[in-house]
Amino acid sequence: MLKKALITLAILLVIVAAGIVLSGYLMMRGPDLKPYLALKVPRIVEKPDQRMLVVESEGDPNEVGEKAFALLFKTYFKAIKTRGMVAPRARWPKPLETPKDQWTGLYALPVPAGAQLARDTSVPGYRVYIDDWRYGEVAEILHIGPYTGEAPTFQRLVDFITAQGYRIAGPHEEEYLRGPGLFGKGDPQKYYTIIRFQVEPRPMEEAPAGKKKKP
Repeated sequence: MLKKALITLAILLVIVAAGIVLSGYLMMRGPDLKPYLALKVPRIVEKPDQRMLVVESEGDPNEVGEKAFALLFKTYFKAIKTRGMVAPRARWPKPLETPKDQWTGLYALPVPAGAQLARDTSVPGYRVYIDDWRYGEVAEILHIGPYTGEAPTFQRLVDFITAQGYRIAGPHEEEYLRGPGLFGKGDPQKYYTIIRFQVEPRPMEEAPAGKKKKP
């Protein structure tokens, strides 16, 4: 049942991502992508916590995502007073069965440790704040290509988590390394997206027969 639910979530998130990136706030020319190519093979690593600028909004991401990202980048460049381009991330913390029009989206950008908002840029329906995102052990994989093709990559990661004797322990997260440019969608075959979950070792009584936990 969990696998079926996750596949369903993946399909929904494909639609979500497609709507979000139409905002044009993801730059085609992002960070150097060569170090991320090894992530085409899923892995479990320890990831440090990260201070984040967050725009939180409730609703169908296809309807609220564009405005959320617009407000996020506006605040990042004007209120945080920082320079440079970083890859945005997004989390959806509510249970899988939540109707999409009731989803809570956390649209975020990494900021330096100790960063504070110079002023509150929240607007009705969109709350802006600084938060510390907890990570610890995470499972992650790199998806190269259009958002509409994410589902198989998503499922590979879920299967890998189970095979390694782990279970999902946090919300689904995506990090958008490369996406549409400001003046067009670019080449979707060259989009780079990290799909990520917080994970924890599966209790022995829950471990699938024949599988061993990672030492």
